Amino acid sequence: MKAKQAQKELFNSSFTNKLRQFFFSQEGVRQALENGTPKQIEYLNELLDCELARRTESRKARMIKHAGFPSIKSIDEYDFSNVRFPALMSKEEVLSLEFINQKRTLIFYGICGSGKTMLSIALGIRACNEGHKVKFMTMSQLIARLAKARSEELLERTLLDLKKLDLLIIDEWGYCQVSRDDAQLLFRVIADSYENKSLIVTTNLPFSEWGKLMTDEQLATAIIDRLVHYGHLIDTGSKDWRLEHSLMRDQVVTVKKGREDTGK
Repeated sequence: MKAKQAQKELFNSSFTNKLRQFFFSQEGVRQALENGTPKQIEYLNELLDCELARRTESRKARMIKHAGFPSIKSIDEYDFSNVRFPALMSKEEVLSLEFINQKRTLIFYGICGSGKTMLSIALGIRACNEGHKVKFMTMSQLIARLAKARSEELLERTLLDLKKLDLLIIDEWGYCQVSRDDAQLLFRVIADSYENKSLIVTTNLPFSEWGKLMTDEQLATAIIDRLVHYGHLIDTGSKDWRLEHSLMRDQVVTVKKGREDTGK
């Protein structure tokens, strides 16, 4: 008898929580529980379950769309065989997304085609599905957005929007030269993120090359300091997965072998 009463109380508590999520008043919840027949309440409970599930999926889809991913990738599709994780950040810890709650930075370093972007997208989508606010941009897209905001006198508002994120993914760091003015804008983003939110940066350049990229060694050093203080470097390896699965793979290999044989 006690078990049956406890089960009923648990059901009523769950049912009440669902009604409150739809902004039912306490009086409305009381009325439903007191006047509804068991069958009516059971049907309404199932209806609430379905509607809450639809809203959850819709919210996830909106967050993924707003994040701006160039494609949809699943972590289940990713091959970790060539990835090397640091001692203080295991694969399991990365996949758990605990680094977002801890406001840590992940830097994916590897050659072009080694899977840096795919891994960042897959983690970003997982973060969206768990309710985190995420934005994905290439370094050039971020600079262009900041420069446009500055020209329209909306820079502070744009920086505030970025600061509200839980995770900012900056892809292709180092694929374009950065002027000193643009480097200062990047510094603002990194400085605002420091201890406030998590970052994922993908790059094929060692830190020693960042000064040349930004034409300002001091700014590059200041950016690196803030990234590495709470950051973890994850090496995605030297295997070019794009080439591995390219339709032209055999032709590329033949051309490279021919050049090696002729010494050209």
